[in-house]
Amino acid sequence: MELAQVRLLVSDFAACYRFYAGVLGLKPQSGATGGPYEKFSPHTGSAGIALQDRSMMAEVLAEVGDTATGHRSLVVLRVDDLDSYCAAITARGATLLHGPVPMTDRMRVAHLKDPEGNLVELQEWLLLRG
Repeated sequence: MELAQVRLLVSDFAACYRFYAGVLGLKPQSGATGGPYEKFSPHTGSAGIALQDRSMMAEVLAEVGDTATGHRSLVVLRVDDLDSYCAAITARGATLLHGPVPMTDRMRVAHLKDPEGNLVELQEWLLLRG
């Protein structure tokens, strides 16, 4: 398993983009100043922080809603085989909220919560399959 990113669900994407890029000096991956998604990385290392428009995530998990009500972040973990991993964790007591399903043509995802209610996204990157 590899920690892919910590993703923050935001309502004012442009303001947050300016903060992470301009104020903190993190390097944006694509330059998508208007969103709905952007990953920021320090100048060294591979870990990063990503921003995602809250309304986009609300289309996937309605309980996130447009107003922040405690869901302010989304921990993202990359796994090699999403179906097998989900089967293993549900056997150990996890409850999936959503998925495994395609999120884009480049990845499949599943969502669950930790015991405190924080959202966790499991990703299988399809491009890595070859």
